[in-house]
Amino acid sequence: MENRTAAAPKASAPSGNTLVAKLAEMVASDLPGAEIACLSLGSCLAVVVHDPIVKVGGILNFMLPDSSINPTRAKESPCMFVDTGVPLLLEAVLALGAEKSRLLVKVAGGAQFLDDQRTMSIGQRNLGTLMQVLQKSGVKVTATDVGGRVSRNLRLTLSNGRLTIQTPAREPYLL
Repeated sequence: MENRTAAAPKASAPSGNTLVAKLAEMVASDLPGAEIACLSLGSCLAVVVHDPIVKVGGILNFMLPDSSINPTRAKESPCMFVDTGVPLLLEAVLALGAEKSRLLVKVAGGAQFLDDQRTMSIGQRNLGTLMQVLQKSGVKVTATDVGGRVSRNLRLTLSNGRLTIQTPAREPYLL
């Protein structure tokens, strides 16, 4: 089987064995020995999927819950929104050989930085919409690390499915 990397528009090119899902981007891969990273994840959320049998995984780094607020922008950058980005992520990992029934799905991010009164609660809105979209897609979240007031760096190791999270406040830990 040929190793491939699938990515949404503006996706990052490999740097060594690390692929980076930048803001409003998605990266999916089956490259042996590769890592997929999401760096400086603040109030946005990342959804991470991994199939442990075929060692395929991906990360979507999205900003907003609903593409209907800006359909033009959603066409240009579908990974900016959870409702348009999640289907692309699932489609990409399935195209690389993953099976929906085996997917391990983890969610991280959604820090509360600037909205102390929680008037916008974008992180909570993103999480609520994400859970609805995933449920409709037939996949379940297996772990979360959301909220708080710290940014996160995520690294998914495709060979073993480990999702390592690092914050300024503590040592790296597994989710």
